[in-house]
Amino acid sequence: MSLHLFDTATRSLREFVPLRPGAVGMYICGLTVQGEPHIGHVRFAVAFDQLRRWLQLGHGYDVTLIRNVTDIDDKILTKSAEAGVPWWAWAYDFERSTTAALGALGVQPATYEPRAAGHIPEMVELIDELVKRGHAYPAVDGSGDVYFDVRSWPEYGSLTHQSLDDLAPAEDADPGGKRDPRDFALWKAHKPSEPVSASWPTPYGRGRPGWHLECSAMARKYLGDTFDIHGGGIDLRFPHHENEQAQSRAAGLGFARYWLHNGWVTTSGEKMSKSLGNSLVVSQMLKSVRPLVLRYYLGAAHYRSMIEYTPDSIREAEAAVSRIEGFVRRAVEAVGDVTASQTAFPGAFREAMDDDLNVSVALAVLHETVRAGNSALETRDLDAVRQALAAVLRMASVLGIDPTEPHWGTGVQEASPERAALQVLLESALAERAEARREKDFARADAIRAQLSKAGIVIEDTPQGARWTLEGRS
Repeated sequence: MSLHLFDTATRSLREFVPLRPGAVGMYICGLTVQGEPHIGHVRFAVAFDQLRRWLQLGHGYDVTLIRNVTDIDDKILTKSAEAGVPWWAWAYDFERSTTAALGALGVQPATYEPRAAGHIPEMVELIDELVKRGHAYPAVDGSGDVYFDVRSWPEYGSLTHQSLDDLAPAEDADPGGKRDPRDFALWKAHKPSEPVSASWPTPYGRGRPGWHLECSAMARKYLGDTFDIHGGGIDLRFPHHENEQAQSRAAGLGFARYWLHNGWVTTSGEKMSKSLGNSLVVSQMLKSVRPLVLRYYLGAAHYRSMIEYTPDSIREAEAAVSRIEGFVRRAVEAVGDVTASQTAFPGAFREAMDDDLNVSVALAVLHETVRAGNSALETRDLDAVRQALAAVLRMASVLGIDPTEPHWGTGVQEASPERAALQVLLESALAERAEARREKDFARADAIRAQLSKAGIVIEDTPQGARWTLEGRS
C-alpha cells in the first residue's frame, strides 16, 4: 500500500514517491525564538513527528529532518532591546525553552537544527544568484536593502493560488526603495537603532537577512537543491512559503516537491496567539497535565484540521491515555513483555495512516484493539492478549504515545499530581481492606470496596494484589 499526502501546492492528494529510493528529505519551519512556546506553537512539531515516525516505521524510509531556528528577526531585536538583553542571549534562552517543550512532548530531535544566524554566507550566495539572474535588486533609494522582484517571476503566487495583482504590499520594509510594493526583502540594511552585532558585512552593505531567505538557504545547504517535503503551520503558506518557493526556484533550484501544512490550535474560535492573550504556555501546562496526555491531545486530530482547546479536551485525552495505560499494565502483568517492533500493523491502521495521516481513524483502531485486548484478559486468552499488546504498542509508537517508552519517566506508572494524591489515599484504604480479608472480616472488606465504588473507583483483585482504576477508564 502506498502513502498519499495532501499537497497544498496542487490542492490534491498525491502518492508520495521519494526523490531517492529509501530516503526522505524533509524541511520543517521551526519557531522564531522570541518567547516561551505555547501549545499552538508546538502543534506543528507533533504533527510532523507523526509523519516522520510513519515514514520510518511504516515504510522503512531513512528520514533526514531539518527543523530550523529563526534566531535573528525584527521581533527578537525589539523584545530583547526592551528587556535590555543582547539579542543572541534572548534568542538562545527561548531556543532552549522550545527544545525543552518539544522534548517533554516526545518529539524526536531533528537530524539537524540549524540557526539562521549561523548561515549568512549561504544566504548571501543565494542573493548573488538572484541578482545575477535578474530576480533581485539593491534598493533604489540606496538604503542597502535588497529585494526580490516579484514581477520578474511569472510563477509568483502559484503555491497559494493567488494573482499578484490581488496581493497587498509586503510590509517587511519601507516601500520607498522598492520597484513594486509587493517586492519582499532578501536583505535588510543595518539601522543605527539596532545593535551592530545583529548585522554582517556583504557586497550590498552591512545588514541582516530577511526571514524568507533564511529557510531557502538552510534547506538548500542540508537537503540539496531539491528535496521531498516542506512543512509548517498553515499560517506560513503566505507570505513565507510563497516567498521561499519563488526565490528558490527563481535561483534555479527545484526546492520542495510536496508542501504540507498543519492547522492551528484555537481558543474560542480564534488562532492561539500571545497578542490575543489566549496562549497556553507549554511549561506551565505541564505543571498540571502529564506530558503524555498533552502529546495525545495535540496529536489526536488530523494534522490539517483545527483543534479547539477547552479544559474538557484535556480531560478526554487523560481518559483515553488512561485506557491505553490500564490495558498495557494488565497485559504486561498477564503475559510479560512483548517485542512489538516485529509486529505487523493492523490493516485498518495502515490504511488510515497512508490516507494523508488520518490519525483520528488510526486512533480508533488502536482503541478498538485495546477493547479486544481487555476482553481477552477477561477470558484469559493469553495468546490474544499478547497479540493485542504488541499491536497496541506498535501503533502507539508511530503516534508517539507508547506509555512504556522510557521518555515518559516511569512509563505506565507515571501519574498526574491529582492521581498521585489519590493513589496515597487509596493505598491506605486498600491496605485496610487487605488486612480485613486476611482476618476474614469480609463484611468490612466489602464495605470498603462498596465505599470506593460509590466514588467511581473500581477494585480488581489479582494474584499480584488489588488494583484500582477510575470507572470508565480501564
